[in-house]
Amino acid sequence: MRSPPPRGSPAGEVDQQCNSGHDMPRVLIADDEASMRALVARAIAMDGHETVTAEDGAEALEILTREVGAFDLLLTDIQMPVMDGIALALTAARDFPGLTILLMTGFADQRERASNLDAIAHDVITKPFSVADIRTAVADALASRKP
Repeated sequence: MRSPPPRGSPAGEVDQQCNSGHDMPRVLIADDEASMRALVARAIAMDGHETVTAEDGAEALEILTREVGAFDLLLTDIQMPVMDGIALALTAARDFPGLTILLMTGFADQRERASNLDAIAHDVITKPFSVADIRTAVADALASRKP
């Protein structure tokens, strides 16, 4: 059980233990396929995670910026229009270093591109995956977060 932020914290300071202010981890899901966003959101909500979805990397970055990185996990597809998942991951890791990043892809060549991101991405999940697979991957990524 995580404890609340100490009293007297400066206004606007984000609690790194629990970005959303309560024990429910917040996950930002970025995928250009509506059916995949919905499947992933439903699957990880089964474990009590709060989910927010974005249609592409640019929208996800807008959400991260607007909410000052108030998420525990960024779960992003690699191949998307406007801003792909790799550009999103690189920007998110730079601007929100406490954010855990998990990538998804259905393409072998995209997985190869992501192999260079080991320092910033927790893992790359290959599509198609089962509900159990994505729930396990999210649980592992959240468990890897540094206190």
